[in-house]
Amino acid sequence: MNGGPLSDIVVVDLTRALAGPHAAMMLADLGARVIKVETPGGGDDTRGWGPPFVARSETGLTTEIPSAEGISTYFLSCNRNKESITLDLKSAAGKQALTELVRRADVLLENFRPGVLDRLGFPLDRLTELNPGLVMLSISGFGHDGPEGGRAGYDQIAQGEAGLMSMTGPDPQTPTKAGVPIADLLAGMYGAYGVVAKLTERARTGRGGLVRTSLLASVVGVHAFQGTRWTVAGQIPQAEGPHHPSICPYGLFHSADGTVQIAVGSEGLWQRLAPAFGLPLDAPGFATNADRVRNGPAVRAAVNEAFAAHTTADLLATLAEIGVPSGEVKNLQQVYDWEQARSQGLLIDVEHPVLGPVQLPGPPLRFFDGAGQEWHREHTAPPLLGQHTDEVLGWLADAGEPIDGAG
Repeated sequence: MNGGPLSDIVVVDLTRALAGPHAAMMLADLGARVIKVETPGGGDDTRGWGPPFVARSETGLTTEIPSAEGISTYFLSCNRNKESITLDLKSAAGKQALTELVRRADVLLENFRPGVLDRLGFPLDRLTELNPGLVMLSISGFGHDGPEGGRAGYDQIAQGEAGLMSMTGPDPQTPTKAGVPIADLLAGMYGAYGVVAKLTERARTGRGGLVRTSLLASVVGVHAFQGTRWTVAGQIPQAEGPHHPSICPYGLFHSADGTVQIAVGSEGLWQRLAPAFGLPLDAPGFATNADRVRNGPAVRAAVNEAFAAHTTADLLATLAEIGVPSGEVKNLQQVYDWEQARSQGLLIDVEHPVLGPVQLPGPPLRFFDGAGQEWHREHTAPPLLGQHTDEVLGWLADAGEPIDGAG
């Protein structure tokens, strides 16, 4: 596993924004060579999303700059371990270059609105003709067919349309989005998962094919027990703030100086928690999880009252001692300063061609061989626009006919 699980895979990435780039980054993290194709002049939309934009000054990184002079931290979040080339896909030279890339690629990713790739001259049958082993991933907003298949997809719109916002927030009257673009990120994760499955199938059959997912499907795909609450029980889930709808007590509670979270996910844990804090173990409305869920407001009030006499630090110490899962709510500075997070490879160092040394969030997967030896990828910084155009076009020329400047 010297180069990673996907070290023999070449990915052509036509995507922009977040869902597709996140899928491509996941494949790159696994060792694939990812060639990001961008529009000349502007590139991926996220290069202009901000602030914050950062630049290197004499004293270090700074955000006190005009946006046109800095690097978008949004772009930095989803484009590590990639190469960037610029191609005008409406020009003959750009189409020629993409044709040669397709012939040599194992995977093609795109998240254009349905029909755009066809109009550029690269429908599914043409791509299959160029490369019968090509695995294609297509990500859309609401699906590629159906009565609303052509709708443009943006994360927050999808969070709302797919029901997530109706279940998130302090109460049913305040629909709330997640703190990150979760529909985009899930679509990217599902997309990468589908690509790896299709590559596994190709190893048996020799044939590629198409994988489709959407922002809508990605959110519905994680409805989990809230989905069956409606499809089976006929109940419409509603937002319940920072508390679990099916387990109690399980959520955020107030201490004397802040907050603490607990997860009383079994009756055994309740039997540890209740006597330690003077809660009514077997009283009506408290005896079983079903009782406590039905009696949720009273149970949560009792826990808050008991916890109010203790600091967060004292609560966490007591909860750890009695074996009840608990934790604090960290901000992101605390997360990235946390030694446990760092020990898992969740903060990586890269050398950016303009910014110099920077730290980025790291990949969530770790790989070990049978002897327990861990594979470490040498990560590269998100590329500048067109940083690798000459190199990639030279590679194509070495493998076939010369490619005119296509960007």
